[in-house]
Amino acid sequence: MTTPTTQPLTLSQKLAYGAGDMGPAITSNLLVFFWFPFLTNVVGLSAGVAGSILAISKIYDALTDPIIGVLSDRTKSRWGRRRPWLLFGAIPFGLIFLAQWVIPFPGNLTAMFWYYLALSICFSTAFSSVNLPYTALTPELTQDYNERTSLSNFRFAFSIGGSLVSGVCHPLIVQQFPTNPALGYFASAALWTVLSVLPLFWCFLGTREAYQSDEKSLPILQQIGTALSNRPYLFVIGIYLCSWLAVQMTATLIPNYITFWMRLPGEWVSYTILAVQGTAFLMLFVWTPVSDKIGKKAVYLIGMVIWIVAQVGLFTLQPGQTTLMLVLAVLAGMGVSVAYLIPWSMLPDVIELDELETGQRREGIFYAAMVLFQKVGIALGLFIVGQALDRTGFLSTTTGAAIAQPESAQLALRILIGPVPTIIIIISMALTWFYPITKATHAVVLAQLAERKRTQEAS
Repeated sequence: MTTPTTQPLTLSQKLAYGAGDMGPAITSNLLVFFWFPFLTNVVGLSAGVAGSILAISKIYDALTDPIIGVLSDRTKSRWGRRRPWLLFGAIPFGLIFLAQWVIPFPGNLTAMFWYYLALSICFSTAFSSVNLPYTALTPELTQDYNERTSLSNFRFAFSIGGSLVSGVCHPLIVQQFPTNPALGYFASAALWTVLSVLPLFWCFLGTREAYQSDEKSLPILQQIGTALSNRPYLFVIGIYLCSWLAVQMTATLIPNYITFWMRLPGEWVSYTILAVQGTAFLMLFVWTPVSDKIGKKAVYLIGMVIWIVAQVGLFTLQPGQTTLMLVLAVLAGMGVSVAYLIPWSMLPDVIELDELETGQRREGIFYAAMVLFQKVGIALGLFIVGQALDRTGFLSTTTGAAIAQPESAQLALRILIGPVPTIIIIISMALTWFYPITKATHAVVLAQLAERKRTQEAS
């Protein structure tokens, strides 16, 4: 095993590292919020077909992640094993993202289905090819605990910043092309492509791999089996799946909800996204100290209650109530921030309990399996959304205009953005209530681990 570096990372290195997450954050944010309405309202695909494309690509994405992870582990080059993926993957990553906003076969819906399905699968591969090696780069830049925390802060700043700016500005750019929405989507995507690719080169040039672990990863099926044998981990998976399924469904439907139910122009999508994501970002700094005082379970339950108020409000909201809509968006952001924070903060507790029971630290197994189940769950949710809208008569268009939707489709939009996420959130609250690791039990686990370490050092 290589000796870890003891030199602190410079500000330029930390900035370069943080920039590496900007492109993946921008592209994933734009696809989550705007690709579904692009497919249905500009390309002209039915909601069911568009939902199926999203679902299939998510399942494929879940399957490719472990493959890319293994290939990244085995890479050998003069630049290390992670950074070459950024260098050679950046351009394909950008070009495939941009191609998803092109309409090459207008009017030929069958050809368009296969085109976008193939591109979504290719983009999943390209995304994993840069994002997975990037996330694995952290422990290979430094082995210092505080430096790793600092790196995460820089990464978080670029990620949230890129998501906020792209989510707010994209609809405003599209609005500049009222007679040609297809050109508006492409022009916006071209800008974000450049702003997504360049930071990957910055990350490659500004970082150096100083440490490599010789530990071998287990086969993915063995990883999943190991993780599922841990009972508290099953609760965390359930909480995380429910949280992010509610987030994904709401984010996917927000543009269509604002356009077809609230009957508002595109800039209101920007205002709403700013209210949700801006609040979620700010509340992270509030929920963290509150969690330290009252515990993670209590914070999660409080956050979910606030979020439920927002989701129920979206169902009852009427056209013209724009101020109330933004208030509900702020409340939703308060809940979404808990969905960001708590499940991932629960995971280290599960890992430490596993270490106490097995004597091993197996972070990689638990994190990999969690992401796998998350993507499969989101795929199912997106498929349900698309099929539900399709079966209730949701009308597709190629004009990008706010065409009149039948009452059945409008009701489906309101149900899918209100009661359905509410039920999912309630399930997550029930799982949290029975989650077995409390603040007190976690303290006992840490004390027993510390005692074991003292015993091992004394022997």
